[in-house]
Amino acid sequence: MPIAAATPHPRFVRALLMAALLALPAAFSAAQVPPATESATRAEGVAPKRADKPQLDIALVLPLEAPAYALAADAVRSGFLAAADAAGASARCVVIGHGEGGVIAAFETARSAAKVVVGPLVRDDLKVIAGANLELPWTIALNHLEDGAPLSPQIYTFALTIDSDARLLSRRMRDTGAQNIAVISGETPFLQRFAGAFATEWLLAGGGAPNAFRFDASPPALASFKRELDKLRGTQRPDAVLLALNGANAARLKPYLGSIASFASALAFDRPSDSEMRDLDGLVVAELPWLVTPDAAAFAQLPRREFGSAALERLYGFGLDAFNVAQAFRAGPPTRFSLDGATGVITLVEGQQFAREGQLAVFRGGQLVPLLNGR
Repeated sequence: MPIAAATPHPRFVRALLMAALLALPAAFSAAQVPPATESATRAEGVAPKRADKPQLDIALVLPLEAPAYALAADAVRSGFLAAADAAGASARCVVIGHGEGGVIAAFETARSAAKVVVGPLVRDDLKVIAGANLELPWTIALNHLEDGAPLSPQIYTFALTIDSDARLLSRRMRDTGAQNIAVISGETPFLQRFAGAFATEWLLAGGGAPNAFRFDASPPALASFKRELDKLRGTQRPDAVLLALNGANAARLKPYLGSIASFASALAFDRPSDSEMRDLDGLVVAELPWLVTPDAAAFAQLPRREFGSAALERLYGFGLDAFNVAQAFRAGPPTRFSLDGATGVITLVEGQQFAREGQLAVFRGGQLVPLLNGR
């Protein structure tokens, strides 16, 4: 079978951000980003101490010299600097790159150079900073610690994680009236994290434990799965299916699901081929507005960057939004924040986190189009 039944579990561990992305070159160019929809209201309190009076507004700290993360970091830097240039603020920003094991030295430089630090990007580097007991300026980490572990009061988080897609898709399934849910997942940690995050969200909202299955891509297994699915009736048959799969495997499985509503996160996809686009027809995904609606009015003045990789294009959009978030800290941390950004709607929530909600879209007629008014 393509799908080997597994015992549903009431809680899946919510851990691990995708650490490495497709290897393709990145660069930067000027761009204009949509403004925040609310002006920031400043939080009261004493600002964190700094070793020297900073001369710049923002320092961006990225692992540009770490081979495993350099391409991803460069895409973020490209978007960030493009946004800074569009805002006329590039002269007030500095980028500080570091390699493996160099995040402490990079932060030592950043905290004396700027009023606000953006970074680190990698979770392991954030763990190092969290345990270093540094006196930091206001800092916006581009990741978060596992299990929501607390950070020092001067650190906020803004992360491009798949967990927010799990919340969005869980809510969408509830809105469609689905009750009997199946989760079909691949074996990578990233896909298992997505499956677990969705199951947790579904349970917390009062749903029953989803039936969890393991994906098998072999043609005989897919054919066997289709025969068994066709035999299911009544409450045994799923109302909706979450595909915690990459794009190629989602395209392999989707035609076998027939009319069953299917959902996925596009963060697990790169660019589907034309044939895969056709096979994905009807699949609803959570994706970044930057990729779903490139012709939207909010992006009308933004130059389109061609990376050859959807993963790196998402990180470019993440860099655009990271600059807008950082701008809100120039006079101190905001108490309220809302932005219709390249990565979605971003809001400041409890726990000093900037939460992101992506955009729902559907594959239809060989294209990915926005899902409007539930259709």
